[in-house]
Amino acid sequence: MGGSTPSADRRLTTAELALFGLLGAMTFALKMAMAQLPNIEPVSLMVMLAAVCFGWRGLYAVYLYVFLEFAVWGIGLWNINYLYVWLVLFAAARLLRRVESPLVWAALSGCFGLLFGALCALVYWVTGGWAFAVSWWVAGIPMDLFHGAGNFVVALALFKPLRKALAVFQRKYGSR
Repeated sequence: MGGSTPSADRRLTTAELALFGLLGAMTFALKMAMAQLPNIEPVSLMVMLAAVCFGWRGLYAVYLYVFLEFAVWGIGLWNINYLYVWLVLFAAARLLRRVESPLVWAALSGCFGLLFGALCALVYWVTGGWAFAVSWWVAGIPMDLFHGAGNFVVALALFKPLRKALAVFQRKYGSR
């Protein structure tokens, strides 16, 4: 599944445009629907699925989600890190794309949740120095624990069935 690199010689098909638009918007809507749960979100799962099922073209869905975050909440230190943190997870998922085990995907998603605060702290290092970045990260570790546990459970339960569902769509509409 998925393996193409976006290139100038292959444009998005109408079906791909619709799919990536739907996936990006659905990711945002699902995150908002789960907002009452502390750091438990579907975004990590959706990013991994986009990477595995649609190759590098899946970044269209990921960055549509990021755009929607910026459009609704504005751009600030709290979300500018979305420009790179989701790419880190996406790239890791691309490296593991042939792995079938739901436990491996749950572990990747859980580890990403645990490391999320550290990855986001890079913005605070640039804007306020090491002391600020480390203090911000350490203060958020309890939430990173929720994030990691939530990501693990969500991916363990949903990665395999959603991967199958997206594979059907991929075969039917020809997205590579």
